[in-house]
Parts: sequence; C-alpha cells; structure tokens
Amino acid sequence: MGRPHVASIRGAEDFARLFSVSRETLARLSTYETLLKRWQKTINLVGPGTLDHIWLRHFADSAQILEIAPAGDKRWLDLGSGAGFPGLVIAILLAERQGAHVTLLESDTRKAAFLGEVGRQAGVPVDIYPERIEKAATQYKVGPVDVITARGLAPMPRLLELAAPYFSDSTVGLFLKGRGAQAELDEARQKWNFLAELRPSQTDTDSQIIVIRALRTKAEG
Repeated sequence: MGRPHVASIRGAEDFARLFSVSRETLARLSTYETLLKRWQKTINLVGPGTLDHIWLRHFADSAQILEIAPAGDKRWLDLGSGAGFPGLVIAILLAERQGAHVTLLESDTRKAAFLGEVGRQAGVPVDIYPERIEKAATQYKVGPVDVITARGLAPMPRLLELAAPYFSDSTVGLFLKGRGAQAELDEARQKWNFLAELRPSQTDTDSQIIVIRALRTKAEG
C-alpha cells in the first residue's frame, strides 16, 4: 500500500502513521494540542474553526516543511511564530535529531509565553525571543541560519525584507502561502533577486510552499 494522503489525518494516530514519528514525539504534540485548546480560551491563537482539526490544519501543515528541507540543515529560524506554526512543530519533530536548533521570533509577549509553556511542558529545547524581527539587536543575536520558515506573516516582498538579514549564501527559505503565491513572487522580483520553487501543499489544495534560495537585493546583483 502507498502512503495515505495527508488530508486523511483526523487525529494523533493518523499523524503518527503518516509522518512515522516516535511515541515520544507524539506525546509532545499531544501536550501541545492540550495547551493550545486551553490557552485559546483567553488568547486568540488560531482560528476557532480549526480547533477540531489541529492535527491536519496545524501539525501536518507544519510537518510537511521537513520533507522538503535540505537534509542535515540544523539551524532553523521561524519568523512571526504566533501559535508556533510551523516553527514549534518543527522543533518538536527535530527534538531527537542531534545538533538541531530552532529559534522562534514572536513579538507578542502573550503568544511568546504560550510558546515557552509548550516548550517547557513538552520538554523541547527551543529558543523563543519576544522581539521584533527587524530589530538590529535581534538580527545580531540570531545571525544567519540554515532554514527560515514563516506562515501567514506578510506578503512576499515584505517577508523577504524581514528574512534577508538572516540569510547566508546557503540559507533556504520555506514559506507557507495561499493561492496567490505566484503573484506575490512576481511582485517580490521587482526588488529582489532569488531562485524560487513552488511546491504544492499536502494539506490544502489552494496553498503552496515557496522555496527561496540565493536571496539578493537588486542592488547586490
């Protein structure tokens, strides 16, 4: 039998079969689910209509990023993490990988507190900075990384502006986008030079993952 389709995920066991995660990883994600539903009562973390579909809409949507990321990349940065998608899910999935390190940037202190509580209760090593992405001090503290991720943070022209200080020659950007991905790329090319690839989302037929490499401003050539 072939691999079941991601859209068939209804809960933890479906997720475990599809992504072949350990029982420890599944337990961490279950802790995440419990805390998300608890904190959602006081903080608007996700769309209320997605709470009954967390394993598909949030966990699987985030986990698919790992399947297209370069093998062996260890330093990850998630911009505007919000409720932790995709960054905190990736941190959980990488928790057992030697040398992997994930940093989350989320300027909303309440959301950052939520991320910290999930990390603490799930026993996941992750750095969480309640700071603005564009601050020079934040950029200096984090520095260039191997992989940069974001979901629903900003249109591509602005997103690349935010991400650029964290790019090196070998950095890859993996950005979850909706149906307007190609139009956003076309607009971004007015200011930026880059190599881009569009990958279909496994969780939403209207969504895509934009893969960005070799990011440069037009002025840099």
